[in-house]
Amino acid sequence: MSPRHLDTPADRVRRFQFNLDSDVVGVYSERVARFLGTGRYLAIQTIIVVVWIILNIGVFAFEWDPYPFILLNLAFSTQAAYAAPLILLAQNRQENRDRISLDEDRRRAAQTKDDTEFLARELAAVRLAVGDTVTRDYMRRELEDAVEEIAERVAAKLRETPPSDGSDESDMKQK
Repeated sequence: MSPRHLDTPADRVRRFQFNLDSDVVGVYSERVARFLGTGRYLAIQTIIVVVWIILNIGVFAFEWDPYPFILLNLAFSTQAAYAAPLILLAQNRQENRDRISLDEDRRRAAQTKDDTEFLARELAAVRLAVGDTVTRDYMRRELEDAVEEIAERVAAKLRETPPSDGSDESDMKQK
């Protein structure tokens, strides 16, 4: 046998291992919590309490829980002892779902903001590019101005040259 050292933990033999899936417990706790918060549950509980009291008042021969109704109080205490943690567990699971949903909403909002900023930049770039392009109206005005300028130059040229006998026309044709 080897000597045991104080710095080495002793091996424990586990005889009974009880594993519960936390999701399964959570799902059932949410079901119980939802049921405890319904009017149906309150109506059933009220009917049970009234029947319990009537049977134990002494009208019938079933007095298993006389007047202070200690057994009924014990039943309510036990129910509360189990209901409170189940309700808290259900609330914690709901908070976790809400937190995940909030994180997802924040991520989507950030993505939407980034997409909007990208589109705004793209739109600004398109506006700048469109500002540099020639529009149809601008081209039409420029062509009309050019035609008017050419017409004015031709008219001025015709005014400058005196009418001649035709020899100038033949010279112009040769040129």
